[in-house]
Amino acid sequence: MDLFGVISQLVFLLVAVLTLAAGLATVLLRNVFHAALALVGTFFGVAAIYLMLEAEFLAIVQILVYVGAIAVLILFAVMLTRGMMQTEDSNINSQWAWAATAIGVLFVGLFILILQVPWKISGQPVVGDTTPALGTALLTTYLLPFEVVSVLLLATLIGAFIIARE
Repeated sequence: MDLFGVISQLVFLLVAVLTLAAGLATVLLRNVFHAALALVGTFFGVAAIYLMLEAEFLAIVQILVYVGAIAVLILFAVMLTRGMMQTEDSNINSQWAWAATAIGVLFVGLFILILQVPWKISGQPVVGDTTPALGTALLTTYLLPFEVVSVLLLATLIGAFIIARE
């Protein structure tokens, strides 16, 4: 492996560790605002991994949709849970041992499954850019579901504002 390959692996490992740390912080933090910010960090890490995989379209969609949606979630969390911000509860959930056991069993099971799958490796590179085809499909074939989801999200946003004002 050349120097570029080693650096690429090190950058990937760094991004993966930071993404996992942000995901862990999302689960462990009791403050809704801080947990949502950690979730934003997780989504940025996933977008960086998409960029390393040369899936630029997915990386941009990850940032626009998920990070944008989480910014709205932070607004909702601040508006709807003002009372939760002043509590002095413990940061550790009382059922953390059960959760850690379940996660460990799931991780071991998935690891064993991954080792048993005969992965096929194709030596052929991806032909052409898929972004124009995805954009055309979103604005022609899948336009109606795309618009229905946007109207549903708008209705949710309006409903949350109405609930927050009461």
